[in-house]
Amino acid sequence: MYSMPLYRPPSEARSLIVQVTEGCSHNKCRFCYMYKCKQFRLKSREELKEHIVWLKTYYQDPERIFLADGNVLCLKTEKLVELLDYIKNEFPTAKRISSYSGPLDIIRKTDEELKLIRESGLELLYMGVESGSDKVLAMMQKGVNQQQMIEAGQKAVKAGFKFSCMIISGLGGIDYMEEHALESAKVISSINPNYFSLLRLVVEEESELADDIRQGKFHMLTPMQVLDENIMMLENMELKDCVFRANHVSNYVNQAGVLNRDKDMLVERLKKFRDGNNFIPMGSDRL
Repeated sequence: MYSMPLYRPPSEARSLIVQVTEGCSHNKCRFCYMYKCKQFRLKSREELKEHIVWLKTYYQDPERIFLADGNVLCLKTEKLVELLDYIKNEFPTAKRISSYSGPLDIIRKTDEELKLIRESGLELLYMGVESGSDKVLAMMQKGVNQQQMIEAGQKAVKAGFKFSCMIISGLGGIDYMEEHALESAKVISSINPNYFSLLRLVVEEESELADDIRQGKFHMLTPMQVLDENIMMLENMELKDCVFRANHVSNYVNQAGVLNRDKDMLVERLKKFRDGNNFIPMGSDRL
């Protein structure tokens, strides 16, 4: 009863996944291959009820629920509120409901709509910022610019959502390494999300970006350049009580802390690996 492939954030590993939509309505990012094999569509009310009946045969008492696929907030507000009410009624033990959120989907909602959705039970939103650089966002065909990313993030935070942002280190390649680091720091600082995660660019062979690499149009960062970019990004962030994680399997160095409280410690740890003899990325994606 799932349309595969199925994705969720690492922090939702123990969550019940309710598949509300299939695919991604944008689905044009050159670095991403997650939903390229799917045609985007919204599930009907009848399909969703059948789906939830099926889920209940396996998961009766979930504590956390994640709404898939790519951008559930594209639903009309009244339909999403109705769905949230139904899910809460069917799974009364759920303490948290979360979903991915596209920046344009957030921007298209009014402040009142976002507040209503939050009050109806959708607590945590994940948004892939990917990069703060307009040049990198355009190159990767993200479909939004820096200011729209900031606007979306600030609207979500204002509406009361717990908000999680992600940046992909290395997404600007060698040509835009510094700009990617500095502009990404600017965007995350402007949003000041509850959670910020940093992943390293890993290119799927089937993605459009892989073609760019084979044609010499895009040059991946070396492991040392990844560390330099991460250092530059963290040094230029100004955040308050933001939980930071760089502990995805793609990361070379496993990092965790609270920004800005732990910024100096996190930066010094990266510099220690960069300048010492303990940084051995070959053969492993993480330390």
